[in-house]
Amino acid sequence: MSGSFGGRRSAAGRREGPGRASEPSEPVDPAEPMADPTSVARSIGLNLLDAAPRTRAQLAEAMRKRGVPEDAVTSVLDRFEEVGLVNDEAFANAWVTSRQAGRGLAPRALSNELRQRGVPEPVIAEAVGRVESDDVEATARDLVTRRARATAGLPTAVRLRRLVALLNRKGYSGELAVRVVREVLAVDADELADIEGGGGGAGGVRGAGSSDVVAGGRYDGPNDVVVGIFDRGH
Repeated sequence: MSGSFGGRRSAAGRREGPGRASEPSEPVDPAEPMADPTSVARSIGLNLLDAAPRTRAQLAEAMRKRGVPEDAVTSVLDRFEEVGLVNDEAFANAWVTSRQAGRGLAPRALSNELRQRGVPEPVIAEAVGRVESDDVEATARDLVTRRARATAGLPTAVRLRRLVALLNRKGYSGELAVRVVREVLAVDADELADIEGGGGGAGGVRGAGSSDVVAGGRYDGPNDVVVGIFDRGH
């Protein structure tokens, strides 16, 4: 019994319908122009927007991958913006609101995500700038408080390391992460000094100056590592 639906394939890979002789497949010329590039671009864009909001850059990339000429890409996307189907400012604002509240992401992580989606830098700066510093710290504190319950019973050094790493993965600065974790766990400067003096082993941490920041102040995603950012003076 043939395992191919709608006919069998010949040795050359062409599909043969039942009772029909094998016919050569029509060659595809990648250099052949589209009959109506604008319609193709419009269809691609509307299909993507029907599934989820997209940035202009995301739609343009999808159209280019399908071989749509640049002038058609620009024309369709300009029209999409005119009628409000594409709005990078609204996309960025909604993204920041959703991801900051739902995932507890800090401005660095939010900026990185928007940058990956092709949002222009001025738009990113404006959207992320709407996040109040008090809200950033409150969100970090809430994340640590909830996760601290799961680390209860572990050595303090292990809890410190894991909770600071959690905030780092969310894009929080090293200084803020350490301060919030210390306050939530009620670790005073003397206890922290004892932990740091333990050599920074499997659950230890290493001290450094208060001006140190994670990876030079850059957020590199979930693999970014916190090292030596404890400020003993706070």
